[in-house]
Amino acid sequence: MNLRKIYYLSVCAMLLTVGFIGQTSAQGRARVVKQTSSQPINAPQTIEQNRRTVTLPTSNPASRPVLTNNIIVVGNNQPAQPAKPLVTRTSSSKAINAPATASATTSANAFLSRSHYSSSVSLKMFSAIQDLYGIPYLYGSAGPNRYDCSGFVWAVFQRAGINFTRTSARTFWNEFEPVEGADRFKFGTLVFFNKLGHVGIVADENGFYQASSSKGITYSKFAGYWEKRIVGYRRVPMNYYAE
Repeated sequence: MNLRKIYYLSVCAMLLTVGFIGQTSAQGRARVVKQTSSQPINAPQTIEQNRRTVTLPTSNPASRPVLTNNIIVVGNNQPAQPAKPLVTRTSSSKAINAPATASATTSANAFLSRSHYSSSVSLKMFSAIQDLYGIPYLYGSAGPNRYDCSGFVWAVFQRAGINFTRTSARTFWNEFEPVEGADRFKFGTLVFFNKLGHVGIVADENGFYQASSSKGITYSKFAGYWEKRIVGYRRVPMNYYAE
């Protein structure tokens, strides 16, 4: 009986010794700890180049747009190029209501030289037409702010020093001299239309000046509408004017 107790006590003592030694060995070993980075997994990497930080993308490059335009750096000593205007300038410097000549290629002196009157009288008539050009039409008016056809003709001749009574187109037809042949297209000839209901001043063989009910005082071509409505031509006689 005593031997059995002694045997159990010896075994317990050995187990306690072994447990104590194992615990001591475990405490004496160095603890291995896996170090982890505090940087996020998807944080972009950086490269130091010439003291400038360049960020490298970590995502798929194909998912981002590619820069295709050339980058031009303008130095401090190079002036920037002016921006190209967005609107192209197309307007003419000529006034909208500037009078047209008898044709685009004919100058004033060219057709004024072909006139029934002296150069000085013809020039005064042409200047008067320029001054009145674009003024609106008004039936029965002879100016200064509105004109009908006969009022316009009368005003032009008055300014050139040719005096006659301001009447109707039909009265002008009856009082003035008939014109035939090439003289019909000399500057200053009167041309009559629409059964003597309308009158204008010939510029040349291409057209005439008139007080139009829709456009006011203007230049019109014979070709087309007006040539079909011509009644005839007249000239103011010499006794109506003097140099």
